[in-house]
Amino acid sequence: MTPGQARQGNSTSSVLGRRLGAELLKLRTAAGFTQPQAAKVLSSSIAKIAKMEGGWVPVRDPDIRALCELYEVHDPATVGKLLELARIDRERRKAKGWWDDYTTLGVMQEYVNLENAATAIKAWQPGFVPGLLQTPEYVGALREFPAGTTGLARRKDPDGEFITARLARQQRLTETPPLSLRTVIYEAVLRNFPGGPKTARGQLDHLVTMAQLPNITLQVFPFGGGPHQGLNGSFNIISFAEPGAMDVVYSESPFTQTWVEGGEGAASYDELFETIAGRSLSEQDTLSFLHTLRKEL
Repeated sequence: MTPGQARQGNSTSSVLGRRLGAELLKLRTAAGFTQPQAAKVLSSSIAKIAKMEGGWVPVRDPDIRALCELYEVHDPATVGKLLELARIDRERRKAKGWWDDYTTLGVMQEYVNLENAATAIKAWQPGFVPGLLQTPEYVGALREFPAGTTGLARRKDPDGEFITARLARQQRLTETPPLSLRTVIYEAVLRNFPGGPKTARGQLDHLVTMAQLPNITLQVFPFGGGPHQGLNGSFNIISFAEPGAMDVVYSESPFTQTWVEGGEGAASYDELFETIAGRSLSEQDTLSFLHTLRKEL
């Protein structure tokens, strides 16, 4: 979703809102009802139903319950999932955080908002050290690349605002309760450092330190691990409750960002992540690899 698509009049589309809207649309069509019929039950306009199903407006719990009654959806787990999605979406729309003051975040603004609310993240990264584990020197070195070679270099940041924002994101890993992070990094990332040996040594030392935290799992996917679909680009699976309950996936390829908000789509990414992790070095072997690489510098 581009910034231009994020607003429609006075309404704002959100990732979780679109996910909730898609679920409501699926239930309505499966039950054979039209938007006018749904609007009649809520004593509302057809436009309101369209906005709800498009993720443009927050959805109230009574409206969800009334629609589920109309669609004959009585499973407590299904209704509960919808109510939980609506609750988190309403909170995210109202929330104001440190990220609102950082204009250099650009298209990452919505991602950082979700990351701040997440309980767990799985991250696959074939090109760079994951943002939550980058040192300031590493970020600074990336931003010295010519414009177009990396997304970090597209905006001028004379005051180091981007680096400050990235460090603020990383506080989630050490606060209480901490964010749970499972990440797999392609070996090429660790052999292609920007900024020279000094930056590389500092970044490797930081990875070793962070990998020993109980809430962080770090693995390296080796050159001999074989091909897989994840080599096309990085992706992060963002979880807000128990695993798989309402996962949202943010994926990147050169010059393109994509949100995957459907349950089946997110499940496919989760399966891919587990496949990559299963073919990667173990946590202990990863630490040994990092120590060996550090000695070579």
